Amino acid sequence: MARTSNVFARVEPEIKEQAEQVLERLGISMSNAVSMFLRQVVLQRGIPFEMKLPQTASLNYGSLTKEQFDAEMEKGMADVKAGRVYSADAIEAEMKRDFGV
Repeated sequence: MARTSNVFARVEPEIKEQAEQVLERLGISMSNAVSMFLRQVVLQRGIPFEMKLPQTASLNYGSLTKEQFDAEMEKGMADVKAGRVYSADAIEAEMKRDFGV
């Protein structure tokens, strides 16, 4: 058997419990899951999954009150007046890049 070393980590109890339940269903111990993660860190030379901030939910016109709608319109007009605008071509290129549209 290979030599081993201990790793101590602090995690929220709820997350640990939820992870244990998933891992149990997969037939993987927590120790093996951590080892698999660390092996992937070495192989990938970094975190083995994409890390990004969550996308903010887009505004839905139907869910806004008149006051919220007016405030959003004012923010948009302030951006236009300040020159914070993008061309249609730039928006199209960004949508193709991000969403394949």
